[in-house]
Amino acid sequence: MAVPRERLVSLEDTPFYHCVSRCVRRAFLCGVDSYSGQSYEYRRDWIEERLLLLSQVFSIDICAYAVMSNHLHVVLKVDVERAEAWTDEEVIVQWQKLFKGTLLTQKRLKGDKIEAYELETLNQTITAYRQRLMDISWFMRSLNEPIARQANKEDKCTGRFWEGRFKSQALLDEAAVLACMAYVDLNPVRAKIADTPETSDYTSIKRRIKAAMKGEQPSELLPFIGNERANMPSSLMFSVKDYLQLVDDTSRQFRDDKRGAIAASTLDILARLNIPLENWLKITSEFHDLFKGPVGTLQQLSQYCEHLEKRRRHGAKICQKMLG
Repeated sequence: MAVPRERLVSLEDTPFYHCVSRCVRRAFLCGVDSYSGQSYEYRRDWIEERLLLLSQVFSIDICAYAVMSNHLHVVLKVDVERAEAWTDEEVIVQWQKLFKGTLLTQKRLKGDKIEAYELETLNQTITAYRQRLMDISWFMRSLNEPIARQANKEDKCTGRFWEGRFKSQALLDEAAVLACMAYVDLNPVRAKIADTPETSDYTSIKRRIKAAMKGEQPSELLPFIGNERANMPSSLMFSVKDYLQLVDDTSRQFRDDKRGAIAASTLDILARLNIPLENWLKITSEFHDLFKGPVGTLQQLSQYCEHLEKRRRHGAKICQKMLG
């Protein structure tokens, strides 16, 4: 039986979540269908454009993503403080970037008079919008439903395009977050559809590399800020240079013709995360198979299960073995 989403999300423990959506039909989401010979490569644009649009609407940041042939991965960070800091007008503006809103929210933005008897209904609507704008389920719904409608229209069919529910797992500490990001960014290299991270189309790592070549970071992705500015909560506590080196070094270990020495900066990061190199390579190549539930140290996993009143610490043994 499927677990209710609220039983999987505990923002008290972590704002980071790894989500996966899979196409349910034999016809490919993207790529080339080997049976019919039909290419659906262009659908990758649909996914990426929609995903990056949502990052500008929701109070949810994108850490990493990869659009594969029949599924997609995304690592998200929920920013509760940002959503709670928005004014009522800002909440309405954000929501109506995607949806029409109600007559009352439209009146509010126009500056029209709101009658006293309408005020309670308006406030309830704004409260609901604010909650949805930091809700992973609404984020994924806003990503998947338009793509499904577009694909069904093109394929001249009806019914499910995606599996009934996207899969999500909590990432409980920075080691879990970084390992999952690297796993997601390296999907095309492991699948042998790209030789290097910089040639991995429709991934966050390619977007980060292109921006880094200009001395920038992509505005659509959660930035890296390094340790020197650790007072910034809406960011990743590593330097972007170190992360790119880490991903490149890791990718080379997956290819017999590219294997080489691991950079000192990479070993420094792994030491900081307390992950042996052997464990790191296994995690970043088999993350999906190793971890079926929340990911983190045994201590973090225990706290997460306690807060959600879970009797069993699902995956405790593998978490302890891989992450301590």
